[in-house]
Amino acid sequence: MAPPSATHDVVDTGASIPSTKTPSQPATATHEPGLTEKQAAVKMQIPSPPTFEDKLKEREYQKGRLALAFRIFAKLGFDEGVAGHITLRDPVEPTSFWVNPFGVAWPLLKASDLILVNADGQVVDGGPCRLLNTAAYMIHHAVHTARPDINCVAHSHSIYGRTFCSLGRPLQTITQDSCSFHNDLAVYNSFRGIVLAADEGLAIAAALGQKKAALLQNHGLLTCGKTIESAVFWFMSLEKCCHAQLMADAACAGRGMGERPVEIAEEDAAYTYQTVGTERAGWFSAKPAFDLMEHESGVDYKW
Repeated sequence: MAPPSATHDVVDTGASIPSTKTPSQPATATHEPGLTEKQAAVKMQIPSPPTFEDKLKEREYQKGRLALAFRIFAKLGFDEGVAGHITLRDPVEPTSFWVNPFGVAWPLLKASDLILVNADGQVVDGGPCRLLNTAAYMIHHAVHTARPDINCVAHSHSIYGRTFCSLGRPLQTITQDSCSFHNDLAVYNSFRGIVLAADEGLAIAAALGQKKAALLQNHGLLTCGKTIESAVFWFMSLEKCCHAQLMADAACAGRGMGERPVEIAEEDAAYTYQTVGTERAGWFSAKPAFDLMEHESGVDYKW
C-alpha cells in the first residue's frame, strides 16, 4: 500500500536490482526512500523483546536495562543536578516500581542501586541509598496507575524539550521522525511548581491519556512505553524533534514574511506513523543505544 501522496515515479538510484516500473505506475512507499519495488518486498526479521517465565529473572534483567537507560540519558546530557527519573513497573509486584535513588549520579548508577517503591510511596527494597524524589513518586505512580498497559515512564529536564515546552503549544509534524508522535502527543498546559502533591501527578496522568508522550508546559518531556527501550527512545526522539522545531521556527523567523515550516500532510503522517511510531519500532530503534552503552559499561552497570 502506498501512502496517499506517493504518486511520483521510482527514481533509479543505481541499486543492484533494477526497477521494472513504467512511468505510469505509482511508487510504493518504503521505510527509507530510494528502494525499488522488488527490494521493498523483502521482509526483514526484526527481533522482539525477550520474554520470561520466571518473574524474578525478568526483574533482574529489566533492572539492568533501567540502569543502562540512566547511563544513556546521562551521556546525552539529559541529567540536570538531581532532577529527572525513569521508572520500571516491577514484574513481580506490578503495583510497585523501580526508580533511581535521589542524588545518585546517573553515569555511575547500577542495577543494584535502584530502589523499589510501593503504591503507598514507601521504599521497600533497593540499594544503600534509599532517598526517594517525591516528585518522581507523585508523577510516576499516577501514570503507572492510570496506564496498566505501560511498564516504563521517563521524565527529565532536557534542554530542547524544556525550551520548547515553555511555548505551551503542540509539536508540528514537520519531519519523518516527528511522525512517531502524530496524534500521539499530549500537551499539559499548566505549571504549579515542583510536583509535591498527588493532584498534580493525577492531572499530568489525565493529560497524557492514552498517548505515548506529553509536553509538560514550563517543565519538560514525559514519555512512556511497554518496554524501557521504547520509553527511552521516544524521549530521545522527542528531544530531537523539539530541537528541530525550534531551529525550523528560528529559520522561518529569520526569513520574515510570516513564513512557517511545511507540515507533512495528515494522510502521509498517519501512514508513516504505522512504521515509525509503533511500540515495536520504539523498542527496536533503541537497540543501538543500549548495545553501545552495555559495551561501554561492561558488567559495571549490574552490581
